[in-house]
Amino acid sequence: MTATAAPRAAKAVGVTAVLVGLGSGLGFVRDLTLGTTFGADAETDAFLVAWTIPETAAPLLIEGAMAFVLVPLFSRALEAGDDLRKLVSATMPALCLALAALSAVTAAAAPWLVGVLAPGIPRADLAVGCMRLTSMTILTFGLAGYLSAALRAQHTFAPPAAIYLAYNAGIVGCVWALSGQGAFGAAVGVAVGGVAMVAVQAPAFALRLGRSRRAPGDGPAGGVALSWGVFVPVAVFTLARQCQVFIERYVGSSLPAGSISHLNYGQKLSQVAMVVSLIAATVSFPRLARAIAAGDGATARRTLLADLVAAAAIVLLATAVLLVCARDVVTVLLRYGAFTEADAAATAGIMRVYVLGLLGQAVVGVVCRAYFCAARASWYPAVAMAAGLAVMAVLARPSWGVTGIAAANAAGITVTAVLLLVRLRTRIVALPLRGSAGPVGLLLLSATVAAAAGWAARAALAGLPQPVVLALTGAAITAVFCAVAVSTGALTTLTHPSGDTRWTRLRGGT
Repeated sequence: MTATAAPRAAKAVGVTAVLVGLGSGLGFVRDLTLGTTFGADAETDAFLVAWTIPETAAPLLIEGAMAFVLVPLFSRALEAGDDLRKLVSATMPALCLALAALSAVTAAAAPWLVGVLAPGIPRADLAVGCMRLTSMTILTFGLAGYLSAALRAQHTFAPPAAIYLAYNAGIVGCVWALSGQGAFGAAVGVAVGGVAMVAVQAPAFALRLGRSRRAPGDGPAGGVALSWGVFVPVAVFTLARQCQVFIERYVGSSLPAGSISHLNYGQKLSQVAMVVSLIAATVSFPRLARAIAAGDGATARRTLLADLVAAAAIVLLATAVLLVCARDVVTVLLRYGAFTEADAAATAGIMRVYVLGLLGQAVVGVVCRAYFCAARASWYPAVAMAAGLAVMAVLARPSWGVTGIAAANAAGITVTAVLLLVRLRTRIVALPLRGSAGPVGLLLLSATVAAAAGWAARAALAGLPQPVVLALTGAAITAVFCAVAVSTGALTTLTHPSGDTRWTRLRGGT
């Protein structure tokens, strides 16, 4: 990274972090509003089954397949000096038509989909009505993902980072305005939020596209075009990853009413850290794509290793905090209105198990990007994800309850992470084993020591108001984690971007 590129990258990470943080904060408000307004009952379960559609569309069409395919595509076009208007005119109309058709088919198939996803749900009628509304997100999320990829490839990160702020604002606003409609009002909010995702990016996209210079030649962007051969492997991987939620909803539908809601709240709260951990990888993805396309192995290794260590540091710190403070987090954020003490206890128990898979989730989110940077996408991530799903399907038994489902989720994604890392080193990017395992191992040690200190601090603070206990315990865990990580050199990779670290010289060797 050049001297001028580093400040730009730092600024992009900072802006993205602020906007994603605001979006995540509003996501907390959204979950708080849903929990306190509807609690955890059959009506909430019905809405969450319908929410499976946008939950599937978001990773596929925004942060997953669409980004993994289009960011490298736009990056290669920019590297070749091509006119992006040609690429947009060749890909956007057909994509919008396909997404609109898929939205319509999904809405028509809502009764069948509800029967497949949650055959034992009590309020199937409400779930069908909500799903027909949330089906709109297939079109709006797809268009939002397209705009995000085009803007990120041109190093414009603020509008894409603001999409979840706009999305959650739409949901919260509609839940408040349509509170008399119950969970159906939340489904309206999901549809409105999807439109807001597009609206917040459209002006910047139009401006950047207008500045794109024309290039000679007849083909779209000098012959760079979107093909199904590139998209399908990425889409299959993304959908396979989302099948974790399908398994949870399917098994949870046979458990007592509210089980799906408890799983949802526990997962949403625990995965905020995973989303934040991928900010650096999101900003660096265009650089990684260009490095791999150009055969610049040194830049690719440095970029990937820095992203991996940064993500591990964030999720392992969060794991330590949530293991100790899960009940405090749930109580402070959700224990109001219709959300009962029993709901808080069930959700906290699920969170403590979910967080054991956070490192695996972050590793998969970082590493899978390297597989999709080449002109021809790899099928291996989908195979690795299928292996993880098989593990989850075997372990997720109704007799083991919601905690067993969460444990199965953590085990499955960890298996996928290991499989992706093993092949990455031999086939994609020669990531040094010592250079990656060393820092992550020390971060694991830091998290373990910090969690132990947190349990001691939590016990010493017993009797104080719960928000105060949460704040002080979280601060103690963070301080101990940072102290151990710094003293052991776990973060050396991040402080030496040139790659010359105590672990390895990234230009060679393992």
